[in-house]
Amino acid sequence: MKKYFFSILTLVLPITTFAQESTSEKIDQVFKEYTGWFVEGIFYEIPFSDTYKIPWVLIVLIGGALFFTVYFKFINFTGFRTALRVVQGKYEDIEKHGADTLYGDQTPNEDANIIETLRDDSAHGEVSHFQALTAALSATVGLGNIAGVAVALSIGGPGATFWMILAGFLGMASKFAECTLGVKYRDVGPDGTVYGGPMYYLKKGLKEKGMSGLGKVLAVIFAIFVIGGSFGGGNMFQANQAAAQFIKLFGFESSNAGMYFGIGMAAIVAVVIIGGIKRIASVTEKIVPFMAGIYVLAALIILGANWHLIDDAFGLIYHGAFSGLGIAGGLVGVMIQGIRRGAFSNEAGVGSAAIAHSAVRTKYPASEGIVALLEPFVDTVVICTMTALVIVITNFDGAFMEYGVPIKEGVELTAIAFDSVIPHFSVVLTIAVILFAFSTMISWSYYGMQGWIYLFGKGKKTDLAYKVLFLLFVVIGSSISLGAVIDFSDAMIFAMVVPNIIGVVILSPVINRELKKYYKAINIKHEALEEGAEDLTKHM
Repeated sequence: MKKYFFSILTLVLPITTFAQESTSEKIDQVFKEYTGWFVEGIFYEIPFSDTYKIPWVLIVLIGGALFFTVYFKFINFTGFRTALRVVQGKYEDIEKHGADTLYGDQTPNEDANIIETLRDDSAHGEVSHFQALTAALSATVGLGNIAGVAVALSIGGPGATFWMILAGFLGMASKFAECTLGVKYRDVGPDGTVYGGPMYYLKKGLKEKGMSGLGKVLAVIFAIFVIGGSFGGGNMFQANQAAAQFIKLFGFESSNAGMYFGIGMAAIVAVVIIGGIKRIASVTEKIVPFMAGIYVLAALIILGANWHLIDDAFGLIYHGAFSGLGIAGGLVGVMIQGIRRGAFSNEAGVGSAAIAHSAVRTKYPASEGIVALLEPFVDTVVICTMTALVIVITNFDGAFMEYGVPIKEGVELTAIAFDSVIPHFSVVLTIAVILFAFSTMISWSYYGMQGWIYLFGKGKKTDLAYKVLFLLFVVIGSSISLGAVIDFSDAMIFAMVVPNIIGVVILSPVINRELKKYYKAINIKHEALEEGAEDLTKHM
């Protein structure tokens, strides 16, 4: 471990020393010249009104979410109760052994050997439903919930919250679809290690449809994009923001403070990611509920102290959603801001979450798809809405925000809102930002590594090469001013939408069959229990 860390340190120090000099901005400018075309292409905005334009990639995201919502008969609502029961382990017995094995179903369980490389039918995957959910949540719950919401409100006013919530509900269907496929087409190595995500269902799923060539191309494109996104938006940006908040909190004046913070953060990240998805999941299942719990609790305290203003806040949100409340761009502008922030926050349709969810232990792919639909609900419908309510309620008198005037520092504005009721909560918020950044980095390291392995093959050397590079970028991200690098990496993350949505739409009939199969297994269990069979989950 020490040898591993010091080798990274040896690589990092010359780069960060170089970056601390005046060349940082020049590097950023040169990078922009070579990659600007890609960024502009991905985020090209289609005119939607005289004032507002909408990125075409957002149209693909929301269009896909609407399609999945209708095609799967509003699974985002009808599957919600089942999702909670799955996370609680109510169907763990049939997911491990199959309803046909336990309850005498005469219909063959087609999923018994769906993964060709499985060495043991009793061990499907590496982590539990709850661990897979928290691992995926750790990559989405973060700065978007704290800073992104404030930015959306500053531009679109309170009404943006309504459309943000709508984007969250629609995103639940997208997450269900892609994560079901993630489990359906995953590979499992001889040692039980799971390899999954869009790379695998694009290649294997489209091959089944007679589109082998298209599947291979889309899989490679996605793998390239997920690697780039993991180094940038999933790593350097997170490290950069965490370092900035840390330095601001403690008032460090040293020009090397960011580098020292980055080295410390890289060491902590290294301890977690070296252990793979099992260790990542074991960490995220503790960190995500903890940090989300503190944040939500603080929001509830503020809402409780101002309970008499909650109905007025929802009134502003509702009326603003359909009138624009004088915001530039009116209704269309408000709608775009809300949907954009909601979709970008929960990453539904991007395909990244399918990588984490594919590692779950189950025989029924749809079981994890149903669990995954909880992710946009928690991230966007609950946490983003609470942030918005806190800001709207504490800003009734316009004390710290003028709607319609864009801001850049969303974290600071959210901190002001919380501080107005809970003095010095900004300190806790800074810690939360660092924890959010840390959890996002460790999850994205897993996403990027899966893409890396897909392109360069499985093995310890391949695995180590990626992890060294990832930790290197943690330190670099903490040390230099970014800009074009982050624009490029963000573009790569949302470029993942294109191959992913194409593949998931084509494979929708497969998802539907898996859903019916899982529901049938659940019904078989319920019928057996009604007839007096023993509930085997009690012995799990």
